[in-house]
Amino acid sequence: MTSLPPEIVEKVALVHPDNLPHAGKHHYMGALHKLVQDTDISEGGVHDVSQTIHAPSHTVPSHPWLQKYIPGLETLAAHHHVGNFVVIRGTGEKFFESMPIYARIGMHLLFYGRLETKLLHNDIVEAHLREQSIKEGIVFNAIESVASILSFIDTYKIDVDELLIQDIPGGYKCFNEFFYRKLKPGARLVENADIPGSFCSAADCRLTVFETVEYAREFWVKGKQFTVSNLLSPEAPEGKEIPVLSTFDNGSLAIFRLAPADYHRFHSPADVIVGDVIDIEGQYYTVNPQAVNESGFDVFTANRRSILYLIHAESKRPIAFVAVGALLVGSINFTVKKGDRVKKGEELGYFAYGGSTVICVFPPGLVQLGPPWEGW
Repeated sequence: MTSLPPEIVEKVALVHPDNLPHAGKHHYMGALHKLVQDTDISEGGVHDVSQTIHAPSHTVPSHPWLQKYIPGLETLAAHHHVGNFVVIRGTGEKFFESMPIYARIGMHLLFYGRLETKLLHNDIVEAHLREQSIKEGIVFNAIESVASILSFIDTYKIDVDELLIQDIPGGYKCFNEFFYRKLKPGARLVENADIPGSFCSAADCRLTVFETVEYAREFWVKGKQFTVSNLLSPEAPEGKEIPVLSTFDNGSLAIFRLAPADYHRFHSPADVIVGDVIDIEGQYYTVNPQAVNESGFDVFTANRRSILYLIHAESKRPIAFVAVGALLVGSINFTVKKGDRVKKGEELGYFAYGGSTVICVFPPGLVQLGPPWEGW
């Protein structure tokens, strides 16, 4: 996401139907379709992603075509920023991430209606989100999409020196291959690599952790249906094994949110033995925090997700590693198989195009979280 210093972000607006009272779901559906269509270079689309789906929300006034689709959006964007504040815990650096326009439109599709917030449970809109997400995956798997790589690098100021494949864009067969790019060995140092039983981050991400699921529900995940049972698979498909879900009662939760610019391979948070994968079909809602924080809307338990069960090598206790799909996420891919022994920090898999999230659920007492951040 495009980052802005927090001191220049004077007005921050939450996405809400009252912001744009004259726009309805069909306006947003048309705008999302247009954004995805414009990324298809084989059909005359634009190779510069900063002019299509990755236009930051605060640059909407420079894209007047959006006014045609969403009445009032241009005026709103001129006066307010839409995004999220982030702090780098190690340094204390604070910044504001402007929400890409595709995520903003996805948010408005979740909440439409003029007089009151109306949560989206609409088959037409849900089908549209699914259709556009699948289409974007196809577009970015096409060879023509290579032309978008350089603009993506420029838009997000990606450090190309750390990439394993240095031939850019020629070393990549499509945009998606760059999106789930590999890094040079040593590009990501593993925290406490030599300490048995310790844990590390699972991804490049914005990380939030909670001692218990109940704390997560109180302070962050506001969906009424967010429970361990609803997040995970309560029953194992034939031929697969899963832990008894009560194992995770009162357990800890780590939420790793990946923004579009991030390195999109995810890694093991500990030394583990790989178990079964359970796929759960679902929706393609945005996983932006503004959706996660919305009371009554269940992003994590509604979205498509793949659950990889792991066994912590030292304690022999289970870990649920949940890869959550999102708006415009093409696919979730694991690169390990059942029975593999994976060291802390080694790769488990990757997301194809789109921002996405990993949730790790730990049984009680397995991880010890650091003190809360008090520097904002």
